[in-house]
Amino acid sequence: MIAALALLAAVHPALGTRDAACAPGETGPAFLVTVDGLKDRRGRLRLELYPANDADFLADDDWLVAAGKPFRRVDLPVPIAGPVTLCIRAPAPGRYAISLLHDRDANHRFSLWHDGVGFAGNPVIGWWKPHARDAAARVGDAPTRLSITLNYRHGLFSFAPIDR
Repeated sequence: MIAALALLAAVHPALGTRDAACAPGETGPAFLVTVDGLKDRRGRLRLELYPANDADFLADDDWLVAAGKPFRRVDLPVPIAGPVTLCIRAPAPGRYAISLLHDRDANHRFSLWHDGVGFAGNPVIGWWKPHARDAAARVGDAPTRLSITLNYRHGLFSFAPIDR
């Protein structure tokens, strides 16, 4: 899990962003993701779209782009207040794996001790990455709503939503 999450916060934050941001009133294939369970309102949120297979899910973004595989990234500051919804465009209708990172110090790297992570389908997170099938969702010709709950380090050996 640790190596996979390190890839989630790759050093090329602009890679995959060109076609990722939704237009106002987006009508094509896209995911409208409601973010639940933010620990605080600092840092950045990074929403990423991957092919829905284990070989490509959380793979190196440089490799995915060079191989012509679907990869998109939306990277925005955490809003100061209010509900948080991010929108990411999909290349076409289909099934995609979706990840969300709360990069609390905005350094473009995953910190096991501080940052939060979540996936479509909200699978239980341990010290391993979830299977792509458990972190995937289907999108049609129009935007699809998802809700992702962020998980933060909980105790010594696991990740879990924060206690409220």
